[in-house]
Amino acid sequence: MTATVDYYFSIISTWAYLGHDAFVAMARRHGVAIRYRPVALSTVFPESGGLPLAKRHPLRQSYRNFEMQRWRARRGLPLELKPAFFPLDPTLADCAALALADRPDICGRFASTAMRGVWTNQNLADEATIRAHVAAAGADPAATLAAAKSQAVKDAYAANARDALAAGVFGSPTYVRDGELFWGQDRLDFLEEAIASGRPGYRA
Repeated sequence: MTATVDYYFSIISTWAYLGHDAFVAMARRHGVAIRYRPVALSTVFPESGGLPLAKRHPLRQSYRNFEMQRWRARRGLPLELKPAFFPLDPTLADCAALALADRPDICGRFASTAMRGVWTNQNLADEATIRAHVAAAGADPAATLAAAKSQAVKDAYAANARDALAAGVFGSPTYVRDGELFWGQDRLDFLEEAIASGRPGYRA
């Protein structure tokens, strides 16, 4: 049986962006299936004690900038510390990813370039921008955006948030393997070790 990792993330998430390509590459190396679960952080945070960036203490905001620069260098990815269109409402972009989730390779490509777009001064709340990333990923923009706006996908997006909270997820990215949570792209080494060893997931 193919191992599966539930991947809870939002297109707007800095840390999901920094870890996305590394996570996808790792999953491919180990033959792991990714279940893409875009999630509304605006729902998850209030229910789990988290705060949006603007409401965090200035000391925490300042330290985040150190970490962003360190991980930008480590991953070799472009990343503006204060991008032109951040924060933004990621709902449509997240729902576009969800509309593509049944085609994981395409969803992964879309998420990769869309997240990069947020951190290279693109407006990922803008429908035309989202369409361009859908097309670049190899999917039909009109069909994908129509699905993203559908009630079925909106309901699935809300369900992802409920499932995330039920699983213990409180931030993005969170990778869930065999019931064990790995929060943050800086935990990818631990996730890979667990996958490679084949051990059962730890329990809280």
